Amino acid sequence: MSNPKTHILSTLAKYWQEARRNKKAGSFMLLGSILATLMGVIMPLYYKQFFDILASPESESIIVQKLFYILVILALFEAGRWVFWRLAFFCANEFFSRSMANLTNTCYRYLHRHSFKFFNNNFVGSLVKRVNYFTRAFENICDRVTWDLVPLLVEMLFVMVVLWRLNFYLGLAAAVWVVVFISFNWIFSTYKIKFDLKRSAAETKSTAHLADTITNNSNVKLFVGYRREVSAFSELIDIVRKLRKFTWNLDNIFESIQAALSATIDILLLYIAIRLWQKGLVTIGDFVLIQSYVMIIVGRVWSFGRLIRHVYTDLADAAEMTQILDTPHEIVDSAMAKKLEVNKGEIKFKEVDFYYHETRKIFSRFNLSVKPHEKIALVGPSGAGKSTVVKLLLRQHDIAGGTITIDGQRIDQVTQESLWLSVSLVPQDPILFHRSLLENIRYGKSEASDEEVVVAAKLAHCDEFISGFPEGYKTFVGERGVKLSGGERQRVAIARAILRNTPILILDEATSSLDSESESLIQDALNTLMKNKTVLVVAHRLSTIMKMDRIIVVNNGIVIEEGTHAELLKKEKSLYGDLWRRQAGGFLVDGATP
Repeated sequence: MSNPKTHILSTLAKYWQEARRNKKAGSFMLLGSILATLMGVIMPLYYKQFFDILASPESESIIVQKLFYILVILALFEAGRWVFWRLAFFCANEFFSRSMANLTNTCYRYLHRHSFKFFNNNFVGSLVKRVNYFTRAFENICDRVTWDLVPLLVEMLFVMVVLWRLNFYLGLAAAVWVVVFISFNWIFSTYKIKFDLKRSAAETKSTAHLADTITNNSNVKLFVGYRREVSAFSELIDIVRKLRKFTWNLDNIFESIQAALSATIDILLLYIAIRLWQKGLVTIGDFVLIQSYVMIIVGRVWSFGRLIRHVYTDLADAAEMTQILDTPHEIVDSAMAKKLEVNKGEIKFKEVDFYYHETRKIFSRFNLSVKPHEKIALVGPSGAGKSTVVKLLLRQHDIAGGTITIDGQRIDQVTQESLWLSVSLVPQDPILFHRSLLENIRYGKSEASDEEVVVAAKLAHCDEFISGFPEGYKTFVGERGVKLSGGERQRVAIARAILRNTPILILDEATSSLDSESESLIQDALNTLMKNKTVLVVAHRLSTIMKMDRIIVVNNGIVIEEGTHAELLKKEKSLYGDLWRRQAGGFLVDGATP
């Protein structure tokens, strides 16, 4: 983590901002806690009177009368405490539920605004853990402030005033002890935070590994990786174990010192009280008062030590999500961004420079023009830059130089959502939501009716396998669509694109997972889908692009050939011709002839 202290301070700022959004409920919650605590700390004064009355030489009837009077007062204070605690708890329910919901929504919204690159570089399990820890830390910290820190401050202030008024030396001894105790807590907790941060980071890493192996459980089995993964995970967990043990040992060492300090204040105040009693300066009731306040001081300051350590632990857990919230979004709409308006569908890459990393150049002064309603195919060896063209057009990455325009409008000067609303993508490996087939297809057009969804499904030949499911279109497809075959997932993606019906269509190996029969079934649907649209097809199976208006051959980020299928085959020393002959030799052509 770049700067833990910065992220911790930022976490506190975000929590404070959220608390202020719910200040009415929060204020009544704190008020109830303060008043209930105040009543509880006043009551020992009446216990003092109770025992002083018992020790008085007055008649029994007068003593009993005074004692009953004290009992009535104590009962009223107990009733007041009950009322104010109830006020605090009910207001806390409103405060916590609303604040945690707001924080979760804030994390969700900000997280999804991060770039495609961000999600490629972060594990799903790690991100989920960070969001959960962020909101849980807010709840824990506010809990400790409301039910521990505020009562501690009220009680300490009141007890110090009472002891100072009772006797200077009693107040001085208690004040010095409190300062020493709290200072020790603070120094120790500040020292321990760096280890809490390391422990939290180790937990995140182990969670990410767990999520990664669960997601790829089939690879773990089929590539006989069970023992390797178990060994790797055990090593990560062992690091977590050692850090947890170390931080817990620090806690035990601290609590041992804390227990000694607590015993010291108890004995010290009673010793001073005895000396004062010998001089007739304190009464029996004062002993009860002192002992009651010693128990309050020790109990609260003891909890203060844990409070500080736990708050730092919570802040360490929350800091990882804060780091994400403090990381600016990589790709954002410009201040003057307008909505993209596609009338023709003309696409131009002009002098485009792009680097995935500083040392990995993909495009240098790359140029490509696609006419309105033109259907082009991008082919070339793996790593040539075909898919990068698609990613840049969808603005999954920002370019380093040059311009990309659609109908003369620079895509970096229009809103991202309007860009995506104008383009449909059918990827090579469609990922579906763990929702019903109806919802997955409708995701292409949220306002579509059930009838429109079914029509699109029939055009994509989805209806044929969907009708075979007992629950039909209400069938849930499993996480990432694992309950469907690769070909079925692609047909669902095609149905979604048909329903979306955008002016620009991108097919990224859209039929790669289909067998010959399935491919022929949806070929007509694709032909219908491509009418009156600008189409970009990324393909390795060259038999699927023979009828494209133009084939663009890309290699090492450069357009080296372009033309129709027939024109490129006639060209001497053509890379496309070489690729075609290799596939025509029996790999992927499925009956096509050169």
